[in-house]
Formats: sequence, structure tokens, C-alpha cells
Amino acid sequence: MFGVPNLNLLIMKKTIFVVLACIICASSFAQITYQEISSAKLNAVRKLKVKLPKNYDADADEKYPVIIVFDGDYLFEPVVGQVDFQYYFDNMPGAIVVGIMQGENRFYDGYYDPATGLPTESGLRFHNFVSDELLPYIDKKYNTSKFRVAVGHDNMGNFINSYLFKEALEFQAYVCISPDFIGSLNNFIAKRLALYKKDIFYYLATAEKDIPHLRHNILSTNGQIKEIDNQNVTYYFDDFKEETHYTLVTSALARSFEKIFDIYNPLREKELEEKVLPYEGTLDNYLTDRYKRIEKLFGIKKEISVEEIEKVVRIAEQREDLKSLSKLGALANKLHPESLMGTYYLAQYAEKSGKTKKAKKLYESALTLNDVSHINREYIFSKIDELTVADLDEEIDDDEEDDEEN
Repeated sequence: MFGVPNLNLLIMKKTIFVVLACIICASSFAQITYQEISSAKLNAVRKLKVKLPKNYDADADEKYPVIIVFDGDYLFEPVVGQVDFQYYFDNMPGAIVVGIMQGENRFYDGYYDPATGLPTESGLRFHNFVSDELLPYIDKKYNTSKFRVAVGHDNMGNFINSYLFKEALEFQAYVCISPDFIGSLNNFIAKRLALYKKDIFYYLATAEKDIPHLRHNILSTNGQIKEIDNQNVTYYFDDFKEETHYTLVTSALARSFEKIFDIYNPLREKELEEKVLPYEGTLDNYLTDRYKRIEKLFGIKKEISVEEIEKVVRIAEQREDLKSLSKLGALANKLHPESLMGTYYLAQYAEKSGKTKKAKKLYESALTLNDVSHINREYIFSKIDELTVADLDEEIDDDEEDDEEN
């Protein structure tokens, strides 16, 4: 009996989660458009599914990553649902999702050289259609950033690797879900990744109940990629338990987008402990460098939030790092000048540095600015009173010293 309330609470939470997911998915699919693109490479018209980010404004300056979904006939909707779900929780930016309808052309689109595993003949024409026609079409029509993700499953999971071997990097991230590696291709992926001098993300997934020969080649490829020593390559691998060649798709999409856009996420406890706490240098630089990398990778300018500055300030306090506290206060004033937060941190720095009069003035200045939820105004008033008493005591001590000298 005692476990029933907890069970009911769990059921209620799961119900809310499912309802929220359904609402997000319903909203997503309402925004999908169907388009056609005439291809000279294929001498045919190809159908596309396109999903734009919520509140997309063609006249705005905001740019969006592009996710190209191969096998868009069945893979597009799971990708859209996952993108919108993660965007809702600010785990990734809004993205333009483009699904390529392949249908009965799938075999010809993925036609490959059995020795190399690379596309040839009709497969090469399809490869060039994506590079030379589809990507320029999307870039011309929409506000795209330079960050592109290729998503493929099975045969197309193998196919998207062909873009790794082009001189110009057309995709910055690859989501290879249970790829059907053909010929010797999988033996050259690690070698190619080892040569990259620009940031590239590579995700690979299989499952316990995957098709045996696919799983064997995937595990072999994973072993090779893990040996790469290249800081420009961010590699993630998943081997899902109790999943099959088909059921692993949704789990792989969730994990891949979570990992690819990891740096876009708000600061998590793991990052704070593993990267911020041991960071060599003042912590304002960690924050600004982090957001410069987000802009460099995704072409997106994301503002450093009040909450993230607060988290890093707590690390500065844990490190007893007064210099970082001062720098973070100045950064907060620059980014959020209307807020009392930055002035409050500068006041704390002055107080802890023994600059009582300056600290008091800064605390008083903070009271003229806008509130921040995690800073208590009553506490600031108490600090002003405390420092006023300290000033008086200091003046009395100075007077007594002067009397003794006289």
C-alpha cells in the first residue's frame, strides 16, 4: 500500500511526458511542407519534405543548421520529432530539416562499387545531386548556417560516408545508424577522420539484436575510430541493448542530436565539474570561449544567460578565485547592464579584497538596478549595514590611533 502514491506519481509524470511529446509532434507535422526539385544530375524531379523551425522568419538575420535526412520516406518524421523535442528543452538550436523522398529509387540512389563501398554510376549521380543541386537549393531558399548534419540508416548509413572523402567538407556531422558497410569502406573511415583539420562530428550506432554481419562491421569500425588521436574529431558510439536493426533508430536519433549539439546545451553539472572547475585561467574566458565556439560551429549567436553566469560564479567561489569573480562581474555588467547581478559580484569581490568603502558603494548601486531571482535584496541591505558599521569602527580606530600619536 505504501508504494501506491509513488506509483501513481510516476504514472502521472509519464503521462505528462507522453502528452507533451504528442503536442510537440502534432505541432511539428503541421508545419511540414512538400516540395519538388528538378535535377539535371538525375534527369528527374525529386520530392522533398521540409520542416522549418518554429517562428522561422525569412527576413530575419538568424541562421539555422540544416539536417539532411536520407530515406526521408520513413526517417524524416522521427528526425523532426526528435529535433523539435530537443529544441523545446533548449538542448539544440532550431534546425531546417530536409527529407529526401527516395522510394523505389533507393536501390539506384545507393548503388555502390562492391570493392570500395563508394557510390558509382546511379549512386554517384545521386551523390552529386545532393552536393551540387540540393544543398545550394536549400541555402538559396532558406536562412541556413554553415553547419549541416547528414542522417542515414542501413544502406544510406553507408552512403553518407562518401561525403567524408570529398575535399570540401559539405557535412560537419554524420549520424550513421546501423550502416550497411560495403566493401572496404569501413576500413578507411578512421583513416579519413584522422586527417581532418576542422571540427567534425561522427556518430555510429548498432544494437544487440542488429543484423549480425552489419553489427560485426560496425563494431570493427568503432574499434578503428576509437584509436584516432585528432582533437578536431568528436566521436560517439552506441551499442543499444535489446534493440533491433529498426527499433534502435529512435534511440540513436535522440542520442546523436544530444551529443552533436552538446556544447549548445546550457552548462550542466558534469561540465562544471570536469571542465570549468579545473580550468586554467579566469572563468569569464571559459564562458566567452564556449560561446565563440558555438557561433563558429553552428553559425548561431547565443547569449550567455544569467543562470550560466551564476553557475560559474559558484565555481569561482569554490575555487576561492577572486580574480574570476571580478571578471565575471564585469562580464555580467556588459551582457546584462540592466541587472544588479554584475554590480553585486563586483561588490562581493571588493568586500573580499578588503575594499570596504568601494564594496559599500557598489552594493548601494546594485539596489538601483533590476532584480535577479537568485540575489536577495534584503541580503544586500544587510551587507550595506554591516559595511557601514565596519566603516564607523575603522574611523573610530583611526581616531584613537591619532589621539595616541598626539
